[in-house]
Amino acid sequence: MKPLYLYALLPALLVAGTARADYPMVNIAADKVIAKYQNATCEQLWQQKSMPKTDEEQNMIQILRDDPQIRAVFINKIAAPVANKLFECGLLP
Repeated sequence: MKPLYLYALLPALLVAGTARADYPMVNIAADKVIAKYQNATCEQLWQQKSMPKTDEEQNMIQILRDDPQIRAVFINKIAAPVANKLFECGLLP
């Protein structure tokens, strides 16, 4: 588990990123989300849907809400693997 202070530093690290939207902390978070979906069974995904978010997840969600550029990088990375898993599990039409 990553220390929460890393997520507090995320905005500063992101500002220091390059103009081509290279955000190491976003990539780490995206990889974690992808792994969560790839390693979960469909039943686990159904159960997790109603569970409350961790503080770490809530912090990342707030960062994504606050910065559209960071959000785009994150969503572009996770979209295909997560959508495919949701489709396989019947969570997407």
